[in-house]
Amino acid sequence: MIKTITKENFAQEVENVNNPVLVELWAPWCVYCRRLSPALDRLADKLGDKLTIGKINIDEQPELAQKLDASTIPTLYVYQNGGHSEKLVAPGSQAQLETWLQENGAI
Repeated sequence: MIKTITKENFAQEVENVNNPVLVELWAPWCVYCRRLSPALDRLADKLGDKLTIGKINIDEQPELAQKLDASTIPTLYVYQNGGHSEKLVAPGSQAQLETWLQENGAI
């Protein structure tokens, strides 16, 4: 299951959880974001017990977009232990995304 992240639930759903959280900053008008969405759905099904996936709509959450430096979308971060990884911008494939998650200790 992919969660919708807002400024109201960001701390509870992202910063204050035990499992790693993959956060995607996206927008409905972003063609590449829509192409990436099925890969995120597959990851949620495959890794749901190890990894939480959350999406932040930058149009609805401009404060979070600014805070997380989402000047290009999709921008992804892995949150663990209250901090986050370097960002990944527009991964080319699900395999690249999974490699990045492994490199950041999320899976």
